[in-house]
Amino acid sequence: MIMFKWYRKRQKLILHGKLVLGWREWCDLPVLGLPKIKAKIDSGARTSALHAFNIKPFTKDGKPMVGFDVHPIQRNDDYCVHCEAELVDRRLIRSSNGEKELRCVIKTPCHIGNRAWNIELTLTNRASMRFRMLLGREALRHHAVVDPVVSFLQGD
Repeated sequence: MIMFKWYRKRQKLILHGKLVLGWREWCDLPVLGLPKIKAKIDSGARTSALHAFNIKPFTKDGKPMVGFDVHPIQRNDDYCVHCEAELVDRRLIRSSNGEKELRCVIKTPCHIGNRAWNIELTLTNRASMRFRMLLGREALRHHAVVDPVVSFLQGD
């Protein structure tokens, strides 16, 4: 029999040392200059994705980089943040509608609640999607579990 112990630590839910996340949470991506981006927590998706456009790979000091723009606020295309990050990889990703797309992959720290860890994000245009960011199961692995019934368990 498995025993689960729930307790509150600074008002943040923890289960066996892992954050308990709702089906949507607020994420901070401080290195990219993106505080408070609303993410859908999707354990059915393997990879994580960030809404990006004007995606332009380049080289800086011999390192592969990528520049891109982000509209971090849902339904607000007036506010735009320009970001640059090291290009980690390019991967062929199959989206939820079955189409394959070659995407740039970056790695950045992600802060949720009182925890932070590095995640990989693929860059793609999610303008037609409800959430600007999707946090997939590879990003959650070893760090979080999901309660699909609730939202914003880690606060704002």
